[in-house]
Amino acid sequence: MSHISRDTVLHVAELARLSLSDAEAGAAAEELGTILEYAETLRTLDTSGVEPTAHPIPLPTPLRDDRPAPALDPERALANAPQRDATAFVVPKILDADEA
Repeated sequence: MSHISRDTVLHVAELARLSLSDAEAGAAAEELGTILEYAETLRTLDTSGVEPTAHPIPLPTPLRDDRPAPALDPERALANAPQRDATAFVVPKILDADEA
């Protein structure tokens, strides 16, 4: 039986910047454990004669022509920006100088 601890769920939630209550963490641990159990069941299947596939039905991949187009006007691109500096978006710093 696959088991994910509540602490593991809380750790992953913290990495994903999610806030979970104790009840939500417990429920997520139980649900993820069930998913992993099912994945373990699938691992026991003999797939030696099955060709790998990305999709069960062959579908064409429609592509548009790659043509140059005029650049978007910077004023229009930044019209809804919460913060800007001239023609650039201002975003919070996420790396310290020694990490870069």
